[in-house]
Amino acid sequence: MRSLIAYLSYSGNTEEIAFIIKRILERKKHDVEMYEIGYNYHFPNISSYDYIFLGTFTWDLGSTPDEVKDFILEIGYKPPNVAVFGSGDTQFGGDELFCRAVDKLVTFYESKWEGLKIEQCPRGEQEKKIEKWVERVLTDDEDITKSKNVRAEIPY
Repeated sequence: MRSLIAYLSYSGNTEEIAFIIKRILERKKHDVEMYEIGYNYHFPNISSYDYIFLGTFTWDLGSTPDEVKDFILEIGYKPPNVAVFGSGDTQFGGDELFCRAVDKLVTFYESKWEGLKIEQCPRGEQEKKIEKWVERVLTDDEDITKSKNVRAEIPY
């Protein structure tokens, strides 16, 4: 399996989540490419990945950062295999605005997976939350693929 982890991070929290996801995927024998939004010069061939993990932080009272919006525009279409993760801080806007950018991107992509939201840095229990989320993404996708390949028997 090929996976792309594309992320934007200013404080380092979202980047840390991205590298935890990378470590988990590599343990599962995925070929993983990291793409730091706003800093890489080559744009990845999105259609060549089985999974796209898109990471962002939430900015300015619940907004998605402009660099992430530019990345989305560059893709030019809505791939069906996007799983969204991000970091946030409840001290800015409380629960209502916490990781709002993650919610917006999950809705935009109509992602089949719930977004992963991490409070600030992903250490301790939050690292376990990341592992469970990645497992859910991979397991749910296997279940979806299996159900598409099962033919219903029609009784005559």
